[in-house]
Amino acid sequence: MSLLDEWKAVAYNEKQDRNSLQRFWDDYFMKERDVYAQLLKTPDKPYSGTVKALAETFGLTTLEMAGFLDGINDSLVKANPIDTMEEDTEVSLDFDNKKLYMNMVDARADWLYGLPEWDEIFDKETQRELYLAQKKSGTVHVAKKIGRNEPCPCGSGKKYKMCHGKKGAPALEV
Repeated sequence: MSLLDEWKAVAYNEKQDRNSLQRFWDDYFMKERDVYAQLLKTPDKPYSGTVKALAETFGLTTLEMAGFLDGINDSLVKANPIDTMEEDTEVSLDFDNKKLYMNMVDARADWLYGLPEWDEIFDKETQRELYLAQKKSGTVHVAKKIGRNEPCPCGSGKKYKMCHGKKGAPALEV
């Protein structure tokens, strides 16, 4: 069983009572915030080493480190082999600043994208632009549907149902 599978078995255990699982996640999120704060203090210094060594560096257990690596993997310059990861697997924490910030916004992790360390990397305006760009990327815009009895947008003066809405009629270029 890989470290990631062990992490998922512990972190997403549905048999565990709700309060202890909530305490587990609260504790993990505090540790995660501290690790990100440490990484963001030196964003140009890529940390690398074995999973066990990095866990010791950041004060985490190897299972917590596996969970952390699962979360940050999409933001890394080169993804780590998290599915087959063991304690002695070499991993890197070389992350893309913009990708990391936007993934934190996407995860709705305000305790992470609100860290004061981000102010040293991006000014407030850039942070706001990245935030809005990420929020807009998930928004689906649906074009206004033309009612059958409305005038056809082609300008013919006919009702849509008698013009381009008719079965077999050529498609309307909007």
